[in-house]
Amino acid sequence: MTSTPTVKPVPVEELDQVVRGEHGHPHAVLGAHPHEGGVTVRVLKPLASRVVVLHDGAETELRHEHEGIWVGVLAVTEVPDYRVSVAYGGEATVIDDPYRFLPTLGEVDLHLINEGRHEQLWDVLGAHVHRYETPLGETISGTSFAVWAPSARGVRIKASFNSWDGREHPMRQLGTSGVWELFVPGVGNGTGYKFLILGTDGQWREKADPMAFHTEVPPATSSVVFESSYSWGDDEWMTSRAGRQPVNEAMSVYEVHLGSWKKHHGGGLYSYADLADHLVPYVTDLGFTHVEFMPVMEHPFGGSWGYQVTSYFAPTARFGDPDGFRYLVDRLHQAGIGVIVDWVPAHFPKDEFALSRFDGTPLYEDPNPSRGEHPDWGTYVFNFGRREVRNFLVANALYWLEEFHIDGLRVDAVASMLYLDYSREPGEWTPNVHGGRENLEAVQFLQEMNGTVYKRVPGAITIAEESTSWEGVTRPTSEGGLGFGFKWNMGWMHDSLGYMQHEPVHRSYHHGEMTFSLVYAWSENYVLPISHDEVVHGKGSLLRKMPGDRWQQLANLRAYLGFMWAHPGKQLLFMGAEMGQESEWAEARELDWWLLDHPEHRGVQSLVRDLNRVYAGTPAAWTRDNDPGTFQWIDANDAGRNVFSFIRRGGTGPGATSDPATSDLATPDLVCVANFAAVPHEGYRLGLPQAGVWDEVLNTDAESYTGSGVGNMGAVTAVEGDWSGQPAHADIVVPPLATVWFRRRD
Repeated sequence: MTSTPTVKPVPVEELDQVVRGEHGHPHAVLGAHPHEGGVTVRVLKPLASRVVVLHDGAETELRHEHEGIWVGVLAVTEVPDYRVSVAYGGEATVIDDPYRFLPTLGEVDLHLINEGRHEQLWDVLGAHVHRYETPLGETISGTSFAVWAPSARGVRIKASFNSWDGREHPMRQLGTSGVWELFVPGVGNGTGYKFLILGTDGQWREKADPMAFHTEVPPATSSVVFESSYSWGDDEWMTSRAGRQPVNEAMSVYEVHLGSWKKHHGGGLYSYADLADHLVPYVTDLGFTHVEFMPVMEHPFGGSWGYQVTSYFAPTARFGDPDGFRYLVDRLHQAGIGVIVDWVPAHFPKDEFALSRFDGTPLYEDPNPSRGEHPDWGTYVFNFGRREVRNFLVANALYWLEEFHIDGLRVDAVASMLYLDYSREPGEWTPNVHGGRENLEAVQFLQEMNGTVYKRVPGAITIAEESTSWEGVTRPTSEGGLGFGFKWNMGWMHDSLGYMQHEPVHRSYHHGEMTFSLVYAWSENYVLPISHDEVVHGKGSLLRKMPGDRWQQLANLRAYLGFMWAHPGKQLLFMGAEMGQESEWAEARELDWWLLDHPEHRGVQSLVRDLNRVYAGTPAAWTRDNDPGTFQWIDANDAGRNVFSFIRRGGTGPGATSDPATSDLATPDLVCVANFAAVPHEGYRLGLPQAGVWDEVLNTDAESYTGSGVGNMGAVTAVEGDWSGQPAHADIVVPPLATVWFRRRD
């Protein structure tokens, strides 16, 4: 006679641990466990009134064992393919059991996470939809959840699928990795969730997923399961990108804040699809080679403009889902426009639902009080000395470049990362091991990030917003540099805007503010930034920085843009400046599009369009942009007339493009003459590198831009005869408050 199998016992203390969420391996208690004579099944359903196991056409009633744990024994020798029927006082629901599945992370993944070397961290942490085929041909679909919380005593999932009651879904800890994991069958796209994390202090903390791919729309803070179904159409762009050398290519960047570029009537936000329909043709028409988006990563407070990130792997849900953002990038690529996004690895906000004290300890933030908080922004500073944190950030950089086909990352606030005493008074910071002020761990992180990006994503770029004279920002890491592709030239921005704000009559005393940048222009690979930072917080718009009446302000603006586009380095212009935005930028409202009803503002826009067109068609303005031999002053010292004149060459030195047989880049030279005086200069003798006809290819004072129309009838003829160190010269008219470009006619 066969005896009735008995339940495999578990100590009450261990059951208590499961109920309290403190059991590091709940799968050892819950789920199906074979033993002599049968298979014991335990199910955690605290609010259930009846639980039944369905298997092999049979039903086994479970009894309530301990504070929401139900138990029963199946009279079988092996674990069957079973389901669980749960009733809560009414009709029962049949579900699958999360505690019958193996871990979704392998040993190699856990090893790489421990080492801080998992470059595709997003593939294993976070929420991933998985599908399994059973021996009977049935497909089991669900979502695996995995989170790094090494100091946690327990982790639960609180979600829409358990009525936001995390008690039903405790997670298991995988070895010594600090990773907690659980596969929940039946869960898919669009499911909201959070992690409940029990700290060593006995406190439960409700946290969004640090690796979430999607979120609720702020101010809601839940993470959302998301499986991409997007099919890319930018193969041509991606293939060509891999072979590019951006430092030697044309680059004019249009900086955009997605929420305030343009809005619907009534103030509603554009979606990613709306932006694709409107922004792409606009940027294409103006001829910018790239757009740069202020941070698109999810952030709770719109007034931070995205610079206080709470979900580093999720495009903001304000404009749609992640595939909507993919669509926007795809459309830009198909139009031939590169995409740069601002990235913020320096610091993160203290919002309790996000990274702050994630497992009850300073996990992502530096635990050293003199390093761990940013005094200016009220944020936490990442712990760059912890390998798992560096891994999180390096993987995040790769994620945007690889998963969203982003072409470049502009890294925010690099200076705050490099210096231990940044915004700190004496006594508020601790020197490094050598007694210096450099943050050696941050330097190591930036080198690792740049080295990894350029290894894995050929043709991509990284750009440092670095406001000090740190040496070697764009030097390769192999030579001890930080390894960035470009650096924002904050010195040029500060000096040139300072010069422009002077009345023309006073500018002669500040002439050096416009020439000093050429002393160091090739010390790094530079981007010339006129960014959002220059048109907020009481600084006024770019137009309003210019002195004089309205005509003079517009003329100054046009002249400045003409000078900027000819200056060595790549260009970046914040949205609105391209049409002479009147008011200071504010993220809560759209640009002053009504200005385009006025011809003088359409004129500024037309100038920017022509600047981009002529710039792109003049390789001398951008090839070998990091070679000092491609620039030569004609006259840097004409302070009395507020005039600057110089040559941009396409070759490798003075005169290199004049003889195609001796030049590897036989492209016409570009000559720029900028007059920041309020009067024209008639009969101005200009030294030129070659005799012949020089076309006036751009004049910011042209009537088509609503200028005064002073110019050179489209061309000048240079004759032989030394002048200003050049072998030829021409007598030209230099318009007032204007920049003129000349290019030799072939």
